[in-house]
Amino acid sequence: MARIPAPHPELDARAADRAAGVLLGAAVGDALGVPYEFKATLRDDQRPMMIGGGLGPYEPGEYSDDTQMQVCIAQVAATGADLRDPEALDVIAANFQDWLAEGASDVGNQTSMILSIAARAPGSAGTAMREAAREYTARNARSAGNGSLMRTGIVALAHLGDPAAMAEAAIAVSALTHPDRDCADACVLWCSGIRTAVLDGTFDGVRAGLDLLPAERRGTWAERLDEAEAHPPRHFANNGWVVHALQAAWSAITRTAVPESSPAEGSFPAQHLPLALEAAVRAGTDTDTVAAIAGALLGARWGSSAVPLEWQRAVTGWPGLKGADLIRLALLTARGGSDDTASRPSTPQMPSSDPGFAIPHPHDPGDWES
Repeated sequence: MARIPAPHPELDARAADRAAGVLLGAAVGDALGVPYEFKATLRDDQRPMMIGGGLGPYEPGEYSDDTQMQVCIAQVAATGADLRDPEALDVIAANFQDWLAEGASDVGNQTSMILSIAARAPGSAGTAMREAAREYTARNARSAGNGSLMRTGIVALAHLGDPAAMAEAAIAVSALTHPDRDCADACVLWCSGIRTAVLDGTFDGVRAGLDLLPAERRGTWAERLDEAEAHPPRHFANNGWVVHALQAAWSAITRTAVPESSPAEGSFPAQHLPLALEAAVRAGTDTDTVAAIAGALLGARWGSSAVPLEWQRAVTGWPGLKGADLIRLALLTARGGSDDTASRPSTPQMPSSDPGFAIPHPHDPGDWES
């Protein structure tokens, strides 16, 4: 029997801005972390910059495989597809294969191996990839990498109206390459955080997502979140492991103070986004991935308008996308594939905000945020 998806909630201007921030936030975090991946950990007095290089090497502002793979999912999600459906998963898997064949950069070892095995296997693209991932996980004790968590943000936007469906979709999309239980749980928690951030404008959804996990695993993850809040991001140095990757990102978000709202002094709460992304990069090791994970949730909480204009203009990546393209994919997904001609993503820029909640953009006096 075909599933009847929950209707997508109506998004007001503020919620739409937050939805628009999910892919953009991930991409700018990714590009910010690229130059420092597997290099000496930055000190607190060193400010990360989008200077390119890294393992690509990348151009300044160019994002890596973290966002590239999320775009592969977004291309399907933006059609309004239910990401739990086998047909949607087949197209996502085929997109992954096309991406790999077109010269994907800096591909994780586990992802590369699974995609290569699946490409030679019979059956549909999704079935072949899931089976290759299942067999890989059964043979390898260290199969809980961060490669599905880094790309999971868009899944939350595809199922804003139904948290249970969102959790199922997060697990299904993760399982294409990372079926390990820790990977699945991490994707569910992060998607829950992004969903709540978009709809309610808080970070409460990560903790609330514990209720979407199997009962016997909730205590373990509650302790892991407690640990993240108690230690700085660099404490979680083994962040190629999905658990440390989530903890490093959550630490960067929760341990970075939200600035006071004081426009006269140039202080705005939304400045939390760039400050927390810089903290994520200072986690060290897999810097682009940790910052991409953090960026998806930070963008969902503070919105695309909180992303510094310099970063919005600089960010770019496969397959030739810019910041505006990422915003378009995110909003189409959040609206179930509907292109609302009255506002983004159809028009070149958002209509003027309601003056009741518009404030000067913290990084560009000529711009405004909501």
